[in-house]
Amino acid sequence: MNIHEYQAKELLKRHGVTLPPGTVVDSPTEARAAAKALLDAGARRIVLKAQIHAGGRGKGAFTNGFQGGVKLTTSPDEVEAFAGQMLDNVLVTKQTGPAGRQVRKLLIAEAPQIEREIYLAVLLDRATSRPIVMASSEGGVDIEEVAEHSPEKIIRQPVDPAFGLPGHAARRIAGRLGLGGAMLNRAASLIQGVYHTWWECDASMVEINPLCVIRTPEGAADLWAVDAKISLDDNALFRHPDIRDMRDTDEESPLETEASRHDLNYIKLDGNIACLVNGAGLAMATMDIIKHCGGEPANFLDVGGGASVEQVTAAFRIIMKDPGVQAILVNIFGGIMDCDVIARGIVAAVKETGLELPLVVRLEGNNVTAGKRTLADSGLPIISGDSMADAAAKVVAAVVG
Repeated sequence: MNIHEYQAKELLKRHGVTLPPGTVVDSPTEARAAAKALLDAGARRIVLKAQIHAGGRGKGAFTNGFQGGVKLTTSPDEVEAFAGQMLDNVLVTKQTGPAGRQVRKLLIAEAPQIEREIYLAVLLDRATSRPIVMASSEGGVDIEEVAEHSPEKIIRQPVDPAFGLPGHAARRIAGRLGLGGAMLNRAASLIQGVYHTWWECDASMVEINPLCVIRTPEGAADLWAVDAKISLDDNALFRHPDIRDMRDTDEESPLETEASRHDLNYIKLDGNIACLVNGAGLAMATMDIIKHCGGEPANFLDVGGGASVEQVTAAFRIIMKDPGVQAILVNIFGGIMDCDVIARGIVAAVKETGLELPLVVRLEGNNVTAGKRTLADSGLPIISGDSMADAAAKVVAAVVG
């Protein structure tokens, strides 16, 4: 689950990470009031940041012609004018696609005097099954660019989850980032706070880009997390009802939201052949073989290892709501899954939805004989696939035909 920047900063603040003062608003009037309060408190500049689940906001453009989802100013009147152009309008960035995202909230925050920009993140290293802290002196740009052009500037600090991130390791990271002297302990404490946020929130990633060395109005140096992104592990949300409540379904595909209500893993794609598969690995292989046969998958849909008839029916309903779908491929390998349960779900779903699209089904594994008999006895025009390759070839042929 992804959350907005302002929500990510709320979680970081709980763990002692220093952030620019700011307020989230949903009207131009509120934006002006928030900006005036910050300026009265000593801020020299104000930043308005569109709150959407996508990067590249600063270089984005609104469909009404307004340029930029991040704006700097020193005037409350200008804040109000900018907010009027941004709120309730659609922002298109390199990550949103041409459809863009509607901006419903703005973060109004102090824009500090920045002296240095640093990259800092905590994520799961899947190769070692351990947390890893990644940092770079090259902040404010995509870390992928740094990895490609200056890989030596990326610091990687593995963490033993049994002990967490000790102070000496955090200080070593800070030192390698050039945050020495009076800033060393300050930086180490902030790095530990970012790690604790990752650990305590069951996050899959916490990213601060940029983490900035700033100069306060009084002339003192400090370290602020100017931007923040957090992705949460969906499987752990039952432990965090407060974080689960941060979910913004307006930022998600309606079909993906509906799928999550039925515990289905669904991701919409741009093709025309829908897939219904049990198991993420088999789902990936199914999409690959559709491509290999000359087709285009319309979705990733994993019903899991123990789907019920009701879940299979729900999966068909979701598929049918995608107007781009021209055929459906069901590919089931029954290990834990009972093939006959899937077959009964398919029959029920086809009858309920009045499916008229070509439907190819490949069943293999646990109780497969009963499953195939259920499909055959249904009287429905279901095309049987003897193997993955056979099923993929038949569904692609059905679309072409």
